[in-house]
Amino acid sequence: MSLTDFFAMGGYGSYVWSSYGICLIALILNILLPKMKERKTMRDLQKRLYREENN
Repeated sequence: MSLTDFFAMGGYGSYVWSSYGICLIALILNILLPKMKERKTMRDLQKRLYREENN
């Protein structure tokens, strides 16, 4: 079995590798999006606290 055969997966390689790619993107987004949301929420809370302290 050659490396080309491995990546071709008997003619189904495009389906298999695109599925792996989609899953990888979904996993990365599941890690990054909550972190980005948390940063934004923390920034908003800090701004709100600053405004309340200075009023």
